[in-house]
Amino acid sequence: MHRRDFLTSSLATSALALNARSAQAQTKDTESNTKGRDFYELRSYHLVDGPQQKLTDTFIAEALIPALNRLNLKPVGAFDLYLGPETPTTYVLIPGASLESVVTAELRLAEDEEYQKSGHAFLHAPATEPAYERLQSSLMVAFSGHPTLTVPPATAQHGSRVFQLRTYESPNNADHRRKVEMFNSGEYAVFEKAGFWQVFYGDTLVGQRMPNLTYMLSFPDLAELDAKWKAFGSDPDWKKLSTSPQFSYEAIVSNITNLILRPKAYSQI
Repeated sequence: MHRRDFLTSSLATSALALNARSAQAQTKDTESNTKGRDFYELRSYHLVDGPQQKLTDTFIAEALIPALNRLNLKPVGAFDLYLGPETPTTYVLIPGASLESVVTAELRLAEDEEYQKSGHAFLHAPATEPAYERLQSSLMVAFSGHPTLTVPPATAQHGSRVFQLRTYESPNNADHRRKVEMFNSGEYAVFEKAGFWQVFYGDTLVGQRMPNLTYMLSFPDLAELDAKWKAFGSDPDWKKLSTSPQFSYEAIVSNITNLILRPKAYSQI
């Protein structure tokens, strides 16, 4: 081998080794930074009125949720969009204790014979009669200050409850990080004092209209939703936090999407 070729080959090998070690280090850093925090996939099945709704309901209740539970992905939430654009839409929230458990779920479901059998009508719906119009999905990691999903107390008794799903978009990543920090700096405590049921807080890793975060609150009914937001807005701790120069020197939230969801009868949240 010529000396020039040898040097080129050696440099390339060294570069590959450095890149591999860098990737391993980044993976370890990510695992370390997110240890003990849930990961979430939030799906929205966009439907049209008619047979699609029953087919999707049957699939989620009898095939998808039981199969996800067998993968230790639980509790799984399933919701109808009650107030918001693009109805009918069904939302599914899938929590997992690790990134791998969430992102590899579909690969493992493909090998689950029971899931394939029970979900056959949905999974193999013909193009002329599709099971849904479009499926959207986002991947999130839980905030460090609220690291795991919390099921509302009314769920165990199948009590009345509604859910509010809020997404905050920010102008840039720095403002986005400040908004996440704002939650971790005392906003949870204000929600707690006002009586909110706090379900999850997710920092979007993959999704649309980034950077953004999404969180879910729950209430016994819509009247309680209004009353608790009124208490939240008048709380002195919230006023102090929201006017802090650290968070108020510029608009750190550029757009808010606010949806009201109702749980399916088979929802585990």
